[in-house]
Amino acid sequence: MNAPNTANARDAAPQSVRGMTDALPAESAMLTAIEAACTDAFRSFGYDEIRLPLLEKTELFARSIGGATDIVQKEMYTFEDRNGESLTLRPEGTAGCVRAALEHGLLNSQRRLWYCGPFFRHERPQKGRRRQFFQAGAEIFGVETPDADAEIIALCDRVWRRLGIGGLQLRLNSLGTEQSRREHRAALVAWLESRADDLDDDARARMHDNPLRVLDSKNPDTRKVIEQAPRLDDYLDDESRAHHESLQQMLGDLGIAFTPDPLLVRGLDYYTKTVFEWVVPDGGSQSTLCAGGRYDGLVGRLGGRATPAAGCAFGIDRIALLAQPQTHAPAGLDVYAVVVGDDARREVNRLAGQLRNRMPHLRLVVNCGGGSFKAQMRRAGKSDSKLALIVGDDEVRDGVATVKDMRGDLPQQRKPLGEVPACIENRLSS
Repeated sequence: MNAPNTANARDAAPQSVRGMTDALPAESAMLTAIEAACTDAFRSFGYDEIRLPLLEKTELFARSIGGATDIVQKEMYTFEDRNGESLTLRPEGTAGCVRAALEHGLLNSQRRLWYCGPFFRHERPQKGRRRQFFQAGAEIFGVETPDADAEIIALCDRVWRRLGIGGLQLRLNSLGTEQSRREHRAALVAWLESRADDLDDDARARMHDNPLRVLDSKNPDTRKVIEQAPRLDDYLDDESRAHHESLQQMLGDLGIAFTPDPLLVRGLDYYTKTVFEWVVPDGGSQSTLCAGGRYDGLVGRLGGRATPAAGCAFGIDRIALLAQPQTHAPAGLDVYAVVVGDDARREVNRLAGQLRNRMPHLRLVVNCGGGSFKAQMRRAGKSDSKLALIVGDDEVRDGVATVKDMRGDLPQQRKPLGEVPACIENRLSS
């Protein structure tokens, strides 16, 4: 038997970490377009950007998300640093945003914040669920009335319009106050215990530590059972009920359709009153594209003065699954500069600087690595460039350059060097 070739194994090309995949140019273009739609909507509603660290103290998530949640118990990437402090790669954005707002004194008045970036959960990788995923989130602090909830939902609706995504369903529920949730919890646990034999293993494991999550089960058989469970809306206090009714009226005024869903609970302990999800109907377990709600107790739970708050988060990766690749394909070049000769190289570099100064968003590549005229023209064609700027030493001596249409049938133009920038600008704008 031959010994394993350890040298070959050692020299094998490295692979990405499972569940943390590379976004190649086509996907990156889609992600960028979706992020741009989110940030445009955030800014149009008056939200300010905040950039949050990827690492937080583990205690932050245990206190905010809830120690009995799957995120804290099973999904967080947690480790000790060299000083022995427990740190966690952020699994969601709201807790970090609240921590930052408290730490830097941002909650003295109403505050609207947004953020975007990567998040991390150790889940089983599948389509629409990666261990590194991307979200954009928005949070509003200091408003206890339902118009803040309506604003967050209207902001979501603006993103869908900006992206041209239709057919989504807005599911809406109210979890009430912590007191009403405690009363419902006691009734729910007693009911689940009486139906334990009809539940799946996951539901039985959760029914004491996190019984609300049983209501969010994706198991069809379990869902049939829990349809008869005590409903949280039967335990709502008068103030929560009035808040929810007012929100529904506001959404009607905004022309935003919604579907009441008494089983919608969300998987984070900090939610109170409003919770919502934007979903793809019949889209399976990964159908939720955006979710959020109100979390009036979180700021106080993390040591701040009691501050009402609401927010949402968009699943950038999942939204990208709905986009057609050609819709957000990487943009081709505007100009590919073909260079033949040393004098031509110097002249093209000068022209390239002028063009980039004149048109800041111009996508221009100057041929590098030499090559014959024919080879460079092939590169220009493969680049999907709109125009080729052709300069050789002979052209430099004559004080001219050639501009060639690479996509259509416009005539080739031979222009004095001083007129080249204006010529290219005109050709690209026509």
